[in-house]
Amino acid sequence: MRPGLRHLWGMTSKVHPMTDLSPERETERETWPAVWRGFRCRCPNCGNGPILRSYLKVRDHCPVCREELHHHRADDGPAYLTILIVGHIMAPALLWVFTTWRPEPLILITIFLIGCIGLSLYLLPRLKGAIVGFQWAREMHGFAREH
Repeated sequence: MRPGLRHLWGMTSKVHPMTDLSPERETERETWPAVWRGFRCRCPNCGNGPILRSYLKVRDHCPVCREELHHHRADDGPAYLTILIVGHIMAPALLWVFTTWRPEPLILITIFLIGCIGLSLYLLPRLKGAIVGFQWAREMHGFAREH
């Protein structure tokens, strides 16, 4: 196997040079609680303060714990995840409803259009919060602690 492929398959025991194994490092940030807090549109650090100041605008800092949140780089990620989730829910539902009851096409498109828009509007800010929570937990894009 070529040397470059060993790293891809996890067959190397080298420690990445950016990994900090020093004992004075603070406790690790837990990923899933931070993602869940973000999904609930709460601060990934304390879970109490709101993460969004409007529908999709992330606050510069948490009003409760003062954690800086302006480092986030959620960008298009929430929109892509929303499309992925809504598409995987609504497409099978559309096929099932059509084959089971055979409603009129205009009624079918009206119901599923409202469902797609409603589900998208519900998921979009929550997925943005979840991505910000993930970035915070993994110390990405400036969320790293100062030592």
